[in-house]
Amino acid sequence: MSDDRRRILVIEDDLDLAQAVADLLGDEGFAVDQRHDGESGYLAALHGEYAVIVLDIMLPKRNGFSVCLDLRHAGVHTPLLMLTAKDGELDEVEGLEVGADDFLHKPFERSILLARVHALLRRHDRERPQPLVVGPVMLDPVTRKVVAHGRHVTLTPREFALLEYMMNHAEGSIAKSDILESVWGSAFDGDPNIVEVYIGYLRRKIDLPDQPSIIRTVRGVGYSVREG
Repeated sequence: MSDDRRRILVIEDDLDLAQAVADLLGDEGFAVDQRHDGESGYLAALHGEYAVIVLDIMLPKRNGFSVCLDLRHAGVHTPLLMLTAKDGELDEVEGLEVGADDFLHKPFERSILLARVHALLRRHDRERPQPLVVGPVMLDPVTRKVVAHGRHVTLTPREFALLEYMMNHAEGSIAKSDILESVWGSAFDGDPNIVEVYIGYLRRKIDLPDQPSIIRTVRGVGYSVREG
């Protein structure tokens, strides 16, 4: 297992509990990063490569539901175990709706936490999405790495989500309205020309001046992604 498959992010504002979880996971051979509020936890999860995220619901600055929802919208599919101090189903229902993979009620047994983490890892390995390849461009949805013409390309979360969506629909025509709804969300009410702006950003980053772009404009429809 590569290093990024042995890293876990713990986002928990109870410092004693966070350290106890980190120690437990460390004894299992994981490297553990800790964050103690929702905003710093979100940024760490967005930009880091983790095998699992352990996320408390009640956090300073932003709660766990908000963190999870924004991570999923940004295309981060890391398995996520949500911690809740409440009994009942409401937290679990909301957590499932925003993209959590599993739940654990506090207080919990050490053995149960470890079992849940290992179960998430096994499930994620079975469901691990394969890299997308179109011509000279490769995008890995898991590691969030993009290689174009043999060079690594750094994309913003929105650029990555746009390229991933388009590569998942390679060879067919993609309407601009579908791109807006899938990448920006149905609640987006800004200028729809934002799609053209971001297509321009992507082309400048992944194309070579003397090579055709994999992103083609389809007049009257939108775009297509194709090889050659």
